[in-house]
Amino acid sequence: MIKTQLDHLFERLDIPADAVLPYGREIAKINPAKFADRPSKGRVVLVTAMTPTPAGEGKTTTSIGLVDGLCKRGVKAVGALREPSLGPLFGLKGGAIGGGEAKVIPSDQINMHFTGDIHAVTSAHNLLSALLDNHLYAGNDPQVDLDTVTWGRVLDMNDRALRKVEVGSATKKGPIRRDRFDITAASEIMAVLCMSKDTADLKERIGRIVVGLSPDGKTVTAKDLGADGAMAAVLKDAMLPNLVRTLEGNPVFVHGGPFANIAQGTSSVSQTNLCRKVADVVITEAGFAFDLGGYKFVDLKCRNAGFRPAAVVLVVTVRALRYHGGADHTAGPNVDAVAKGLENVQAHLEAMKRLGLPPVLVSINRFPDDSPEELSLVKQFVQKCGANPVEGAYFAKGGDGALELADALMHHLELNDEDSPDLKIPYELSDTPAQKVEKIAQTVLGAEGVTLTDKAQADHALIEKMGLAGLPVCLAKTHLSISDDKKVQGKPGPFTLKVTGFRPSAGAGFVVALCGPVLTMPGLPKHPAAAGVDIRRLDDGSYDIVGLR
Repeated sequence: MIKTQLDHLFERLDIPADAVLPYGREIAKINPAKFADRPSKGRVVLVTAMTPTPAGEGKTTTSIGLVDGLCKRGVKAVGALREPSLGPLFGLKGGAIGGGEAKVIPSDQINMHFTGDIHAVTSAHNLLSALLDNHLYAGNDPQVDLDTVTWGRVLDMNDRALRKVEVGSATKKGPIRRDRFDITAASEIMAVLCMSKDTADLKERIGRIVVGLSPDGKTVTAKDLGADGAMAAVLKDAMLPNLVRTLEGNPVFVHGGPFANIAQGTSSVSQTNLCRKVADVVITEAGFAFDLGGYKFVDLKCRNAGFRPAAVVLVVTVRALRYHGGADHTAGPNVDAVAKGLENVQAHLEAMKRLGLPPVLVSINRFPDDSPEELSLVKQFVQKCGANPVEGAYFAKGGDGALELADALMHHLELNDEDSPDLKIPYELSDTPAQKVEKIAQTVLGAEGVTLTDKAQADHALIEKMGLAGLPVCLAKTHLSISDDKKVQGKPGPFTLKVTGFRPSAGAGFVVALCGPVLTMPGLPKHPAAAGVDIRRLDDGSYDIVGLR
C-alpha cells in the first residue's frame, strides 16, 4: 500500500488496511462495509448557525477548530463535513475547507476536484437525462407525457444562462421540449447519495427516482428506463466516504455536498454512520442557518439514519449581528446594530426549544474588529435566552482557540448521557405536504401560516397522484432570511410563507417545497472569484494553484 500522510489516522481510528482506498498520499476513501460488525458509539454534535451574511459565518472553520480542540483534550473526535462545489468556489463565496489555522488539507485538491465524487454525481444525473431523451426519441415503453417530465440536467458551475434551455432540436424527430439545468449540489442524485446507507440502498433509491408520468397518469421511474444499474455503477466509488486531515493532523471525513437552501444540506448518512463507529465524538455541520440545514439535519438525516444530535452548537458572529441589525457589517463596531441583530439569534434558539433540542452552546466566532462592548452584549443576551456563550478564535489559533468550546461541549455530554430525548418533529408523515410545510413554517420559521400559488396547488395534486404525499418535506428557500424574502433580515415580523411549487424527490425520500423565488442554478457575481485563480510554476517544474479563497 502507498505510504500516506494519513497512516497515523488509520491507526488512531483502528481502520484496517483492506478498508482503505488511497487517492495519492493525502486523501483516502474508506469502505464502510468493513465496519459492519463495529458498534455505533460516537455521539453526534451538530454545528449550525444564525442567518449568515452572503459570505457565511464560519461553521466549517468552527467545526474543524472544535475537532482540533477536542483532540488536544485527548478526546477521540472526528469531523464529518460536506464537499465543496465548484460553483461557489468560482463565484462569490469561495471554498469550503475552513480557514486560517482551522482547515482541512490538501485544501486545493479538496476545493477543486477532490476524489471526483461531485463529477460522478453530475455524470450519473446526466446519464439519466440522456437515457430519458433517448427513450422519448425512440418512443419506447412506458410512454412518457412530455408535459409531465420533471427530470432536468445538472452542471457543477454557477451558470444562469442554463436555467432554461431547449433540447431535442438537433434531430428532425425531436421531440423538442423545454428543459433546465440545476447546479449539481441541487441534483436529486446528490440528495440520494447522501441519504443512502450503503450501495444497495443507493441503487434502490435511484430506481425510485420519478422522471415523469405516463399518458394515463402513472409514474415513470429511472428503473422503468433501465437506468438504475448503470447509474449505480457510475456512483460506486463515490459512495465511499473520503478521509483527510486538519492542519493539526486530526481526522475529518468529507463526503457529499447537497445545498441546504435547495436540498437537505448535510453530509452523507454513510459517512456519519462510519464516523460513529470509529470515534467517540462526531462533529458535523449543516449548511446555512438552523432554519435550513440545521432543521433538515434533524428532520431528514436523523430520521433516516436513526440517531439524534447529542448537542447543538450555534455559530454567531458580530459581523452577522451588525448585518441583521441593518448596519454595514464591515464598517467597524456598532453596538446598536448588534443589539437589533440578536433578535435573529433569539429566533433560532426559540425554534430549537420548540423542537425539544438540548440546550445550545453558542459559539461566538471571533473577528479582529469585534469590540469588547459588542462581545459582552452578545454573551449577556445569549445567557438570558438560556444558552451557553463561548468565544472562539479558531481561524487565528486552530485547536488552541477552541479549547473553551471543547471543554463546554464535553461538560454538556458528560451531564447528558441521552441524545435529544425530547426531540419532536412538528408534523406527522400522514399529514399532506401542505400541512407539513405549514407546521414546519410555524415551528421553525415562526411564520403565521402558508399560502400556495396556483402552480403549487397543481404540483400538490400531482404529488398526491404520484403516491408521494406520505414522504417528509424539504423546504427550498433563501438562506439570507428566516422568511422567504431575502431582504427581510433579523427576526421577521408576522409573515406568511409563500409556496410556489413542489418537486418530487422520491429517490432521496422527500418532497421539495419551493418557497418564494428559489434559484436551483445560481449565477456568478459581477466579479467572479474565478478571475483571481491561477496556476504558478514551482522550481521543480510542477505547478500549484493560487488565488482560491
